[in-house]
Amino acid sequence: MSEETKPSHEQEPARPAQDKPRNSLFQVRLPLYMAMALVVGVLIGANTFSPSDSNPQSTAKAYLKFRDILSYIDRDYVDTVDTEMLTDHAITKMLEKLDPHTAYIPAADLAMARSYLEGDFEGIGVEFNIFKDTIYVITPLSGGPSEAAGIMAGDKIIKVNSEKVAGTGINNEGVFKRLRGPKGTTVKLEVLRKGLKRPLDFTITRNKIPTVSVDVSYMVNNNTGYIKVSRFASNTFEEFKQAMAGLKKKGMQQLVLDLRGNPGGYMDHATRMADEFIAGDKLIVYTDGKGTRYDSKLFARTRGDFENGAVIVLLDEGSASASEIVAGALQDNDRALIVGRRSFGKGLVQMPIPLNDGSELRLTISRYYTPSGRSIQKPYVAGTEDYQKDMLHRFENGEYFHPDSSLFVDSLKYKTSKGRIVYGGGGIMPDVFVPRDTTEISELLSQLYSKNVIREYALGYYNDHRKDLEKMPLDRFQKSFHVSEKMLQDMLRLAARSEVKYDEAQFKRSKELLRNNLKAFIGRSVYGNSGFFPVLHEKDEEFQEALRQFGQAQRLAKGGV
Repeated sequence: MSEETKPSHEQEPARPAQDKPRNSLFQVRLPLYMAMALVVGVLIGANTFSPSDSNPQSTAKAYLKFRDILSYIDRDYVDTVDTEMLTDHAITKMLEKLDPHTAYIPAADLAMARSYLEGDFEGIGVEFNIFKDTIYVITPLSGGPSEAAGIMAGDKIIKVNSEKVAGTGINNEGVFKRLRGPKGTTVKLEVLRKGLKRPLDFTITRNKIPTVSVDVSYMVNNNTGYIKVSRFASNTFEEFKQAMAGLKKKGMQQLVLDLRGNPGGYMDHATRMADEFIAGDKLIVYTDGKGTRYDSKLFARTRGDFENGAVIVLLDEGSASASEIVAGALQDNDRALIVGRRSFGKGLVQMPIPLNDGSELRLTISRYYTPSGRSIQKPYVAGTEDYQKDMLHRFENGEYFHPDSSLFVDSLKYKTSKGRIVYGGGGIMPDVFVPRDTTEISELLSQLYSKNVIREYALGYYNDHRKDLEKMPLDRFQKSFHVSEKMLQDMLRLAARSEVKYDEAQFKRSKELLRNNLKAFIGRSVYGNSGFFPVLHEKDEEFQEALRQFGQAQRLAKGGV
């Protein structure tokens, strides 16, 4: 018998009748609140308290037990408690027993959760999280002022305009209040960065932060286009269509669609994007939930802009959810060659359910499946903590450098529409695996990045040579601009002032990659992402492998396997 069901042999001593506590206002009103919630739920068809047909008595007993415990705590507990806070905590812990993606979002946090995908705002342009009472930068938003200033993922913001914000109990609303503001105004940040003893100071000018999701599109050569989609937001499909139209005007006949690091977003933008490549009425994705209420099948339904040319999709372990829907649909319909590494494996569908206090429950209601029947969701039976360490496990198991052989088994084998073998097991397995390229990575390079030396030098160089650089056309910059030996030495002198320990062997190992990265960041200062990504791609092994695979992609586009 488990601890939860073991009967207690201790009884509370009987109270004298005159000592019986009076009901609190909360206690008096609680049954009324519950009754009203039940009635309203029945009237509007909501899920306020609607136990499934499978075990209605068990659900009702659990519901009443929670009500009783909360009521006793409010009435009898020795100290004053915040019952709303306790309820939020209980909900969060309860949901942890379900799956890694069902979530409760308090009302104060909803603005942040939605701003990443909806609408424009004015601020410094960072995605953040509050962990252990400290503001952590998850990522600076692409093209935003924080990225330009050199804010990096993992940075801890400890002061805003000289006001201490670490260890003060700050919440998301407090962060918004301090970091967002009118375009053109400035904010001073003091930041702690891993590996540095002293904090870094940044002065950032706020700007309009559009939720741009197509980071860049350009012609790689006379017939090959490239589009990078960083997330599936409220305007992603329109941005994608515009990028496609521009590339087709320039003569695009084959495309690299880069979904690396794309965490997903709106499903309808993903299915509409997939539809642009898939002819006829072929299946794109289907969902399967409890019973049939949330089951669905989505098919191609429009004539797409690129139904015939060769397509290669770049994926990696950071590609999730909507990214995997696109990749799975194109792979299973033999419409694209997938190049890279196994994607994240997020294939659970959440339904947002608004609650009466302005908070929101995002409840998993079904699973995504690719047209061949593969579940996109990776296993989570070992629990949430183990699930969150999946990327670490992949690194420890060597999966970043060679495919995971445990996933290539008959029980995980599926077939595409033309009979090609593909594998399940969670995430989308690439047709062409590309290991992480670490040949030019060194500790020196890591220090130069962590201490912001590369970005700082590039920004300084741009400021010193702004007039000449801004006169230079982009194509001339790409072909003829060269990071000289003197520039590298100047950067190393800046590194020494930032307490970067120099190592000759490591410098030689990373030298050419350093040249490339410096040129890319200088290019970003002058031309934006159009001057950044094409330069980076010169040293991007996954991108270069994609270009080498167009022979196979063309055979696939013409009906071969």
